[in-house]
Amino acid sequence: MERLPYRATQAARVYEDVREIPVAVLLDNVRSLYNVGAFFRTADAAGLRRLYLCGITGRPPHRGISKTALDAEKSVPWEHAADSLQVMRTLRSAGYEMAAVETSNTSVDLFDWKPAFPVCLIFGNEIEGIRLEVANCADTHVRIPMLGVKHSLNVSTAGGVVIYELLRKYLNLAGLYRNTKNRESSDLTKVDFSHPRASRILQSGAGSCDKRATNL
Repeated sequence: MERLPYRATQAARVYEDVREIPVAVLLDNVRSLYNVGAFFRTADAAGLRRLYLCGITGRPPHRGISKTALDAEKSVPWEHAADSLQVMRTLRSAGYEMAAVETSNTSVDLFDWKPAFPVCLIFGNEIEGIRLEVANCADTHVRIPMLGVKHSLNVSTAGGVVIYELLRKYLNLAGLYRNTKNRESSDLTKVDFSHPRASRILQSGAGSCDKRATNL
């Protein structure tokens, strides 16, 4: 079944004026190329401004990154730097709030956090977490609520959680977010068939099915 692009739905109209959000991500010594690729894909999806690949973090072109990025590494601006602290100082001087995603004694809950855009999110090594000197240089520490027996998420999974919460917060601040709770479900699922891929799906009949009637 051919996937329908989100931009082809009527629900996407709320995001028509959003091409980029003032959020960057700094990866400090992230070892897994698959995790790096996943960050590229999320960055593309959420409209991030830039990725900073620091320390031992892998960088394109690389087959391991492409495997999870699915070519998003070609659409998302990125830079490589050996020194994370230098990047942080440069971004802070440009007005960024530096936010380390890590649980600490001073961490604020993700859903209580009131970010001062623009924001740079910092994620650390899969095993060691964010290095102490990097964490100490951050303006804010942000924690993701963890309700189970485990104390952390995979770093790219954590990235997706925090990035999309920042997208929501930014749209609220910009007055672009609309609460869809009370909208008719039919309005949310209508398809804009002027979208070329949507029209191909309609012509091919993909996505349609005959449901068997059930007597209850």
